[in-house]
Amino acid sequence: MRKLRTLNAVCETGTVLIVRLPTAEASYEVACEAIAGGIRTVEVTLTTPGALDVIRRLSSEYPEADIGAGSVLDAASAYASIQAGARFLVSPQVDPGMLETAGRYQAVSICGAATPTEIVQAATAGADLVKLFPSSVLNRDYARAVLEPLGHIPLVPAGGVSPDNVAEWFDAGVAAVGVGSFISKAAQRESTERHPVRAAARTFLEAVADARA
Repeated sequence: MRKLRTLNAVCETGTVLIVRLPTAEASYEVACEAIAGGIRTVEVTLTTPGALDVIRRLSSEYPEADIGAGSVLDAASAYASIQAGARFLVSPQVDPGMLETAGRYQAVSICGAATPTEIVQAATAGADLVKLFPSSVLNRDYARAVLEPLGHIPLVPAGGVSPDNVAEWFDAGVAAVGVGSFISKAAQRESTERHPVRAAARTFLEAVADARA
């Protein structure tokens, strides 16, 4: 049931927040603000210092949210992430060990792929969702072309997604999107908002809802 809840959270909101920041405390604070803004799925990348501690802390303090781990390259990282409380695992590639571990402990698996062959291989290997990566290079037209023959595979682009272009991604047929800097670095931009990350999360979610209406 936990796995189904996580998949539902991704599908219902159409959004996975990717947090990749220089420090554990910055990652934690951004995640807290984003959750307050309505984000339900937060990916903390393992390239973040102290990432497992951040995952453990967020999972304990925000049981209503689904916290996951990103940049999970192998089975050892997958197991450590799940032990820390990660409910979904994201990798930039297809790794059999990561997929096996995710399946064994019923964590949602999101594997990265770029070409049609890699996308099919990821789905065949058992990925619950396939991350189109890097989507900042593989644009919306590419996603639309790939999904014409592969529309049965739930594709999640990650990289370069913003409220300005999110409608184009959903028009192309993707299942959800991964958003990073628009939300995670909102506090670094000039803003009149008291809680810029929280406001950015709301803005993004509203854009997704409008795009899917």
